[in-house]
Amino acid sequence: MMRPGLLLRGWRERGWREIDAAAYAEIWRRYGGSVATHPLAVAELSQLAGIPARYLAWPQGAEKGAYQAAIAAWGRDLALSKMALKRLGKKGLFDLGNAEVILPVAVGARVSLRHGARYLSILHRENILTARPQAEPLALARAPEEFSGKFRYNQRRERRLAELAGGEVRFVRDFSPEAFAALYLELFQRRWGFAATGAAHMAEVFTRLQPLLRGAALLIEGRPVAAQVLYRAESPDWISVEYVNGGVDPKNRAFSPGSILTFANLQNAWEEARARGKSLRYSFGRADRDYKQNWCHVQSVLRV
Repeated sequence: MMRPGLLLRGWRERGWREIDAAAYAEIWRRYGGSVATHPLAVAELSQLAGIPARYLAWPQGAEKGAYQAAIAAWGRDLALSKMALKRLGKKGLFDLGNAEVILPVAVGARVSLRHGARYLSILHRENILTARPQAEPLALARAPEEFSGKFRYNQRRERRLAELAGGEVRFVRDFSPEAFAALYLELFQRRWGFAATGAAHMAEVFTRLQPLLRGAALLIEGRPVAAQVLYRAESPDWISVEYVNGGVDPKNRAFSPGSILTFANLQNAWEEARARGKSLRYSFGRADRDYKQNWCHVQSVLRV
């Protein structure tokens, strides 16, 4: 007699076929995705968590080895999900924010997804047949031309004032993963009064995900006063950026350091996307803070 767990897995995976990590990576490269589904993020964070990822693909007709979608799963949820971490007793092991989930799915595909997923991109409203609207939307960055001239002027002015006081914006490439982790954790603690999610493994996560790691720090006369952590994943038609969190020394808020870094990071991302002829999906996570209204528009999302 088949065990209940296997019966449930059989129901969840109906229509899907098991593949290996290399095949998943190839499907992701073909169709694209986001940080939360990127093959490197899935492989490295699954290894860190000690949770083997199960890779599945949705066949494309009768042609052998041809697929039109793929997922990585941790049991009944998509891999890397907060729900799965909590269920498996590993809550807060790492932090990807409330990341927009874009699955590698072909245009025109129709897929039945039965694994738990939150913040599933609205891009899937036609091809994930089992998805339904989620109450909490995301905040996605506005395009440069959507900001007023006055807003852009004020952002440039704030940076100039900081530079006159000995300020310098330095990007993550100027630091080792260990150094950037230490800097970020110290500033996060100062800002909030408690440790960042995943603090114990932050340096290891930054090292494992270094090809995806982005962000910047603001230094005043060589002393770090603000930092922001981002991750970036590039697909054939878009670039996905997740702004995870930031830290600011409360003693240096006179220069609006958070705004300076937000504008610098956003400018870089838009310039890169447009130079490559791609759209940009730059997520600030949940649309739950007033300041995000200045930078973002609200984006509906789905869940399974």
